[in-house]
Amino acid sequence: MLLYFMSMTIMIISMVIMYLASTLSKKSINDREKTSPFECGFDPMNSSRLPFSIRFFLIAIIFLIFDVEIALILPMIMIIKTSNLMGWSFTSLIFIFILLLGILHEWKQGALNWSS
Repeated sequence: MLLYFMSMTIMIISMVIMYLASTLSKKSINDREKTSPFECGFDPMNSSRLPFSIRFFLIAIIFLIFDVEIALILPMIMIIKTSNLMGWSFTSLIFIFILLLGILHEWKQGALNWSS
C-alpha cells in the first residue's frame, strides 16, 4: 500500500510540474521585431529562410551514422587479445557486413550521388 501511495504522489507531483511548465513557458506576445532576424541593428539584406539542400542533410546523416560505427569498431580492436578469437571474428565480421550492406543500400538509392 505504501508503494502505491508513493507512486501516486510522484505521478501527481510530476503532472503538476508538467502543467506549470507548459503554462508558464508559452509566449503571449508575438512581436514582429522579436521574430525577425538580427543583423547588427540593420535591416536584413535578404531572407533569413534560405532553401536548404536535402542532399547535404543526407550526406551529413550518413557521415554521423558511420562515424558512430567507427567509434564502435575501435574498442573491438582493443579487446582482441582478451576475447575468444572465433567469437570476436564472427562478431566483427557480422558488424562490418551490416555496415557494408548499409553503404551499398545508400549507394543504390542514390544518396551518395551529389551531382544528380
